[in-house]
Amino acid sequence: MAPRKLSAKRSRKDVAAEGTNAAPEFDSHRFRSAEHQQRFEAIKGWSFHRERRIQLRDDEYADFQGEIARRRWTSLVTPMAKFDLDVVLEFYANAWPTEEGRAVMGKGPVDSF
Repeated sequence: MAPRKLSAKRSRKDVAAEGTNAAPEFDSHRFRSAEHQQRFEAIKGWSFHRERRIQLRDDEYADFQGEIARRRWTSLVTPMAKFDLDVVLEFYANAWPTEEGRAVMGKGPVDSF
């Protein structure tokens, strides 16, 4: 018969003390690191200018308009009526380079500059 294993019981006091000694957490669903979350707080006061809408007539820049249609970019070149400022600020905060180097995150491999 194998020897009994001792159970490692901890008191509630020990469990509570562990939480106070832990490093400060960051919102990992919104930010890449605590540094990026701090950057978000720093840029919260930024103001943004809305995109200007440019309306081309059908007879103007036919080649340009044809290329936009061929690539199916019509929705990309149409400015959004509304945007969520917090999402824009999160993007700029997470795009901020870290000490590891200037890296741009996106789909695919990381490109360092």
